[in-house]
Amino acid sequence: MAQIVRTENVSDPRLDDFRDLSTADRRPDRPGGRGLVIAEGTVVVRRLLASAYPPRALLGVERRIAELADDLDGVPVPAYVTTAEVMAEVVGFHLNRGVLAVADRAPQPDVDEILARSRVIAVLEGVGDHENVGALFRNAAALGVDGVLLGAGCADPLYRRSVRVSMGNVLRVPFAALSPWPSALERVRAAGFRIAALTPRPDSVTLRQLADLPGRTALLLGSEGPGLTGEALAAADTAVRIPMSEGVDSLNVATAAAVAFYELATAVS
Repeated sequence: MAQIVRTENVSDPRLDDFRDLSTADRRPDRPGGRGLVIAEGTVVVRRLLASAYPPRALLGVERRIAELADDLDGVPVPAYVTTAEVMAEVVGFHLNRGVLAVADRAPQPDVDEILARSRVIAVLEGVGDHENVGALFRNAAALGVDGVLLGAGCADPLYRRSVRVSMGNVLRVPFAALSPWPSALERVRAAGFRIAALTPRPDSVTLRQLADLPGRTALLLGSEGPGLTGEALAAADTAVRIPMSEGVDSLNVATAAAVAFYELATAVS
């Protein structure tokens, strides 16, 4: 059972994993970053506790910790209970959701493992916005995408904002880094996947046409601004587009991914 520990000491060293998230944020790519997985809110904390990521501690107001009592049964970590004011001082901002959990990272499956057990995967290039990455993972979990491969220039899916926006689904959808980029796409093709690059190019096939094709699909998605690089497009087997109204040429990458995932999921079902 989790150990309930009450504290109102802002300087309590036991709370250091939660400290100053607005500046340090524990990102591995920042100086001093520790690379911890941080979950916010009861829904995301529950998903963290049910995942393969080893929890270290929780911090929250009494009501939120109490809501998680069943989930904490058999989880031998401290759950620090404090006031909203103390929590805000420790974290560095007011947290409306009232509870945080931190965990260590878990070993990720390798590329070949994801490819072997998947029918539809997403492959990302240059998706550097953490919130878009989180939204992509949430969409992938909801719409039956089996895994995500990360090409060059992608944000860390386990960064706090990605975890939050994904509603914890980055902890459920397997992912791996795909390198070297883009030549490693040949690995995906060799595993039996058709690589379909999502692009507004007018000479591309429509999503509906792609969904009607048999076999396994790797959907290639590019960065928020310029989209896929020429090298990535050249490495794809086919270019695919979402038909749009006149005068609109593109969608946010997470929105476009959701449309494409739905078409592919519908075809599979």
